[in-house]
Amino acid sequence: MITVDGSHLEGGGQVLRLAVALSAISTTPVTVTRIRQNRENPGLAPQHIAAVRAVAGACDAQCTDLSPGSSEITFTPGRLRRADLEIDPGTAGSIPLILQAWLPVALHAGGSITVTGGTEVAWSPTIDYVDCVLAPVLRRAGASIGIEVLERGYYPPGGGRVHVRVEPSRPGPIAIPEGRERDCGLASCSAGLPGHVVERQAAAARELLESELGLSCTAVLDPRGGGASTGSSVTVWSGAKGAVALGRRGLPAEEVGRAAARALIAECRSPGTVDAHLADQLLVYLACYGGEYSTHTLSMHAKTACRLLEAFGYEIRCRENDIVEFSA
Repeated sequence: MITVDGSHLEGGGQVLRLAVALSAISTTPVTVTRIRQNRENPGLAPQHIAAVRAVAGACDAQCTDLSPGSSEITFTPGRLRRADLEIDPGTAGSIPLILQAWLPVALHAGGSITVTGGTEVAWSPTIDYVDCVLAPVLRRAGASIGIEVLERGYYPPGGGRVHVRVEPSRPGPIAIPEGRERDCGLASCSAGLPGHVVERQAAAARELLESELGLSCTAVLDPRGGGASTGSSVTVWSGAKGAVALGRRGLPAEEVGRAAARALIAECRSPGTVDAHLADQLLVYLACYGGEYSTHTLSMHAKTACRLLEAFGYEIRCRENDIVEFSA
């Protein structure tokens, strides 16, 4: 049994999600204590419970104290198995963060998951970031991952639905090509808003990216008419670097597009082969499959992931000079 202090370093949901994922992969029971103790609303929230249940469903795990507000759980994994799961936190909890816990486990045995909640919410990658920035890195390494956005969901109602299917695979080392990309991608999305919103978001983002970086930009527009919620988002990427921005009431659509573009421009002008957010998300796959990549900033999320991986017996080498280099 490994005991993890859930309030350490990043001290949020990332500690819990990664701890149960590593527990399942290594078949090592784990107790997570002081869960989110330093947050405004400490303990488990519905989206954290949903993430644990997703991992548990992929390995027949037994869980104790898995209830709202709980500050400690014990997770005892069983055998990894192929499972077809349906997970609904009952809120607009982040679908990408639930997938963050499930995906590294599911890659070992295969399976599918349909998750309900928020496809694009604050303090989380968008589902388009998962599909167009994270997943391509894993696919190039040999992973089979299919992602379908059935419904868009925004805070507070949620109502988004995403179906993900993976086949069991043993990806090769994580490797990111060196050198600057010559093009970029853009996903401008909305639900419950006029169609011109996604057009204006995309046009503003594309204009800034093409003028500042000289990249050829391909845009995908995804306006959804119905659904339970109203909102918009822009996700932009170039190679293994991405950025996101969310719309909000009173913020012009053009500003949403420019915010995402400015964030990507900053990443592209910074050293490293991946953006700072992708750097921490890839660490669990780096530990499992080997490889190397670099970024410009050693984030608290990356420090937390390295510490947790070490606790489960994985060795991640991190060199921090003018650039942060990860290898395994």
